Amino acid sequence: MGTFLFLVLIGIALYFVPSLIAVTRAKRNTLAIFALNLFLGWTLVGWVVSLVWALAVDHTF
Repeated sequence: MGTFLFLVLIGIALYFVPSLIAVTRAKRNTLAIFALNLFLGWTLVGWVVSLVWALAVDHTF
């Protein structure tokens, strides 16, 4: 049971890597990145898009 719980927690952490990156980089659209990651992260495309968005540089005009 302990091993299963550990693996589930690791899986959740990996699932939310884009959101964690957005928070640590203080992105302007952190909430939107989190929402995309939460609702579409289960698809590989949604996860990759949220990861790229979290790693992209914010431009200030």
